[in-house]
Amino acid sequence: MARDGETRALSRGEAIRLAADTPAILLNAPLIGQRLGYGDLSGLDVLELFAFLHPARFMVPTPKGLAQACGLAVPGRDADVALFLLAAAERLLSVTDGDWPEREGAWTAAQSLSRARWAWAPLIASRLAKPATNERWLFARLPEWSESAPRPAPRTVTLEDNAVLERLDRLTGQGAEARSGQRAYASAATAAFAPRLARDTPNLMLAEAGTGIGKTLGYLAPASLWAEQAGGAVWISTYTKALQRQLGYETTRLHPDRAIRKARVVTRKGRENYLCLLNLEDALQGGFAGRAAILAHLVARWAAYTDDGDMVGGDLPGWLTTLFRRNGSTALTDRRGECVYAGCPHYRKCFIERAARASAEADLVIANHALVMVNAARGRELSTRPTRYVFDEGHHVFDAADAMFGTALTGQETIELRRWIIGPEGSARGRRRGLQARLSDVASYDEQGGRAIGEIAAAATSLAAEGWLARIAEGAPFGAIETLLAAVRGLAYARAEQGAEAGYGLETELAEPTPALIEAAAPAAHALDTLVRPMVALGKRLEAVLADAPDWMDGPARARIEGAIASLGWRAGTVAGWLALLARVGGPADPRFVDWLAVDRIEGREFDMGLHRRWLDPTVPFAETVLKPAHGALITSATLTAGGDWDIAEARVGAPHLPRPPGRFSVASPFDYAQHAEVLIVTDVKRGDIAALATAYARLIEASAGGALGLFTAIRRLRAVHARVADRLARAGLPLHAQHVDPVDTGTLVDIFRDDSHASLFGTDALRDGVDVPGHSLRLVVMEGVPWPKPTVLHAARRLAAEDHGGGRGYDDRIVRARLAQAFGRLIRRGDDAGLFVLLSAAMPSRLLDAFPPGVPIVRLPLDEAVDRVRSRLSSATAIGHEAHIDQG
Repeated sequence: MARDGETRALSRGEAIRLAADTPAILLNAPLIGQRLGYGDLSGLDVLELFAFLHPARFMVPTPKGLAQACGLAVPGRDADVALFLLAAAERLLSVTDGDWPEREGAWTAAQSLSRARWAWAPLIASRLAKPATNERWLFARLPEWSESAPRPAPRTVTLEDNAVLERLDRLTGQGAEARSGQRAYASAATAAFAPRLARDTPNLMLAEAGTGIGKTLGYLAPASLWAEQAGGAVWISTYTKALQRQLGYETTRLHPDRAIRKARVVTRKGRENYLCLLNLEDALQGGFAGRAAILAHLVARWAAYTDDGDMVGGDLPGWLTTLFRRNGSTALTDRRGECVYAGCPHYRKCFIERAARASAEADLVIANHALVMVNAARGRELSTRPTRYVFDEGHHVFDAADAMFGTALTGQETIELRRWIIGPEGSARGRRRGLQARLSDVASYDEQGGRAIGEIAAAATSLAAEGWLARIAEGAPFGAIETLLAAVRGLAYARAEQGAEAGYGLETELAEPTPALIEAAAPAAHALDTLVRPMVALGKRLEAVLADAPDWMDGPARARIEGAIASLGWRAGTVAGWLALLARVGGPADPRFVDWLAVDRIEGREFDMGLHRRWLDPTVPFAETVLKPAHGALITSATLTAGGDWDIAEARVGAPHLPRPPGRFSVASPFDYAQHAEVLIVTDVKRGDIAALATAYARLIEASAGGALGLFTAIRRLRAVHARVADRLARAGLPLHAQHVDPVDTGTLVDIFRDDSHASLFGTDALRDGVDVPGHSLRLVVMEGVPWPKPTVLHAARRLAAEDHGGGRGYDDRIVRARLAQAFGRLIRRGDDAGLFVLLSAAMPSRLLDAFPPGVPIVRLPLDEAVDRVRSRLSSATAIGHEAHIDQG
């Protein structure tokens, strides 16, 4: 933009030169830099200014989103954006002229950011007057949590159907259209809250509810009523963060008052999602430098105003950390299990501890499948263990259990254990302390405990150490575990059938091991056995110290030792799993498990290797650790039986492992798919031809004028197609965003896509299963091909097991049907939605077409005709009114 306010087009080179010479006002510098091919682009990013002035506020990081946040008119043309950004910056800075909700702490933060040489600091500092009194430091502002008496066990109650329906009416709102399907669903869901009849025999209800039924409010009605009457908590578990956010929004219907809702509804996630206050303090006191230090100060601003401290999917803007290219953001959370619990000076204000205690008193706890299974498997929070669960997105229970109950004896896993035990080694920096430092008081008080700590530290030296990858690649492993990993690598390269030359990860069955692997397994097993024995012994000694508490044991010390017992317990369990896996090397196979060797690579670069074990049927441990101790559980989804029948659905959630069969309920979607959707199967795009695939995507998106969700089964093909079509679409005024390409988190990508009806979005599995974009912004779904499962060792074993039970032929088909059903489900999210689903694969088998809703027109046709049909169908769909919004609950 010129000084007189005129805008002009620039070449890429001139734009880079101007941006490098003079600080420019930008919107999302990393994204612009990537598109210019200038990764070091920086300047006055308006998003950073917004994050400073309005921490913990939501904003879509686009000109339209910024305009709405600032109360300005949305720029009508791309040429207007430059002048608009100047106006938006002035409007944002003007809030400093008076009081605004987030003023407290701003002056102090601005001084710190000035010292860190933040580009916006001079402009902000000159506008902020120094407060008459010193501003409270962040750690003084945060409230402390307090202990409370244990919650009594839930009372035994039976919900009346009329009361459940009355609660549902209250949630849907006065005057809302009564939907018979939703009411029937709520009544069926009530069965999961009935009193349990026998031990290890939960009331399990499986409920399939088509899109548009309103299943969220359908199960919130009995869940909230049971929590009130029984005085217990219901844990509602999801698979995606998007549904977690949606549930948080829906609970405003239940508790409109924010203070009441905050007490009654709590969202729980894994520790690695929350800001660690000790890590933040270290970063603010010099642990971070450069751009990372600026991020730390902006996160500190957010921490003072956040509801829950959740850095991943909470009220921290998803785009904030990506502005700093994730430089330092992961160091602000506890991703390595280094928490010192009560030894932390901020323990009483810890976001993680506060969430755990709040959930003990809440009526509804919104969690995810992984956290539910971790808590159950590791025996966490036994005194507040839930008796009632709702598993939404229940078709993912199998996958979540598969990941949770697996075993991986790899270099990365062992080096993390070594770090947890030994602490920093050599030139390693950071505040992490070893086990001896964390439990020094116990070691000096209890002789046997001190001896066990020393033995653990000595045994941990046999685990993989820094530089292990390089040593193995050079053929010079050090220690028993690295020698084992070297043997694994050699056998994987020798036997892997696919990917050796292409740079993909390698894997091979753990069968007929070589002498080198057998010889390496014995010393490795001995080293791990030497490690696990004192770990178990130390756990027992710590329990004895707690039972006979010495004088020095105050509340914080007790909490720290209790935390150490829990950490030791699950890590000892992990090592025991490794030992069981090593026993398989040269020994008999266990029919319950699938074992294999793998070398993990990205574009030919090795980053991990080791032995892996998964349950052939992971719902066995899921049923044992989660379902059996529960009194009732509802497992629900829009596609619970997709790709199979009720028997398959029951097998995928562990129902056959329970003494009592589950209840079944299904209700079809109320949407008229036949009138509002169509499936087009393109017959002339050659498989493997990237140029033809890119052309097809570009022409279809141009025909729909954007609003397209492009789904890929491989990241490499996504990137290749994106590189070919992005400029072409941009010249047509059709923005294209992409997972694994744009330096933007997935949640923000979806927000941007939802906010612009001309934008399109490319992605992989996460977008196939977790996108909820109702309305005209998503009117076309394009899949690159039939989503066949990847032919891994694990998949082959499960397919063979299905064949042994008479279902092998349809095993792959069931997976494909489920994936197609999920992908199609992105298209129609409310009653007035309309669109097309395009599959770029002539090889689509007719037997799989029943994955789509009954009555949906399915047409096989060449690309030219598909483009014409998309253009004509979606141009008429644009004229369809969007007034008749069906409230999905």
